Amino acid sequence: MSADAIVLGAGIIGVSTAVHLARRGKSVVLLDRRGAGEETSFGNAGLIQREGVVPYGFPQNLDLLVRYSFNNRIDAHYHPRAVPSVMSFLAKYWWHSNHRRHLDIARAYAPLIEHSVSEHSEMVEAAGAGHLIRKNGWMEIFRSNAKRDSEYAEAARLARDYGVGYTELSSADLAREEPHLRGTFTGALKWSDPWSVLDPHALTLAYLKLFESLGGRFVKGDATTLTENRSAKSWTVKSDDGPIEASQVVVAMGPWSDEVTKRIGYRFPLGVKRGYHMHYGTTGNATLNNWTMDNERGYFLAPMNQGIRLTTGAEFAFRDAPKTPVQLERAEKVARDIFPLGERLDAEPWMGARPCTPDMMPIIGKAPRHANVWFAFGHAHHGLTLGPVTGRLIAEAMDGEKPFLNIEPYRPERFKP
Repeated sequence: MSADAIVLGAGIIGVSTAVHLARRGKSVVLLDRRGAGEETSFGNAGLIQREGVVPYGFPQNLDLLVRYSFNNRIDAHYHPRAVPSVMSFLAKYWWHSNHRRHLDIARAYAPLIEHSVSEHSEMVEAAGAGHLIRKNGWMEIFRSNAKRDSEYAEAARLARDYGVGYTELSSADLAREEPHLRGTFTGALKWSDPWSVLDPHALTLAYLKLFESLGGRFVKGDATTLTENRSAKSWTVKSDDGPIEASQVVVAMGPWSDEVTKRIGYRFPLGVKRGYHMHYGTTGNATLNNWTMDNERGYFLAPMNQGIRLTTGAEFAFRDAPKTPVQLERAEKVARDIFPLGERLDAEPWMGARPCTPDMMPIIGKAPRHANVWFAFGHAHHGLTLGPVTGRLIAEAMDGEKPFLNIEPYRPERFKP
């Protein structure tokens, strides 16, 4: 089998890239060891985060870092045995999260986020996936006046600097929005611009169907078998349908991208933040109207097609270590106090690994030492958000067009790989 391009990895980034390449008349093979969207893209809070112009930084407050060290929180957890191996990544992550550097990073990162909804909108329409989308934003709820007021101030800054829309909700407003929430909350912040997705996996599959309608082919195979054919200036990878040869390759394998990049001579400081989710029924006639984050506890409740999805924060561990869903247990206990969750609907907690770079920005662009290899990974918490915009940028660059956004800030060379 031969093609113009092979896209390695069928998560939301890889599928979106394959769609944009196929639209440009390329013959494209999309390859993954599993079905499309069955790894990191399968489990997330289901948000297209137009407001997320500031990537999630590493805490700078010493008191907070001390509290994290006790390893008993919902928003963060770590495996002690993994700490020595991830310490270098965390140190660089902490350095880049310094207030001044973080602001500079946000300015470079914002153009991607600013086009997230518009790029999804076009692809949602083409894929006939509008039934999976809600366009009423999401909200954060607050337990203290101090936290509420600090978040209101930050929202005002983002509105001023980046045009992000939001509404401040009083405790009475919140009660009207969510009549089945219990407990004492001082108010809420509703982000009005983001979209939410009722089933992220179904959205990835809808984009895959669009790709196949454009003549693209999805196959299962082993991306680590990628081999360069220097004389032919091409690449070959083994699939269940036999070997595939193409002149260009895109590595979009999320947290597993280093399994290929290392084989061809690159060393990126790629870390992972693992996360968990579980779906629940509700008791009585309870409904949850909004995608809702309990800000000071660090978990998310999302009313999805499969039930109320509860998602956790970040777990720092070896990527492939066995599941340790202690954050989920902690979050469920707190969530049941504020909302009438019913029975668990999944046989076991889902776990995924978010691919992260220490400067919190993805790696998008041509491989420095290979003319026909392209990288698209490292999107951390915003993989779903940035799938279509990343796919368009990569496809434009591969086709010799001027990308519609400046991709210089995301270039692989910034890490001197």
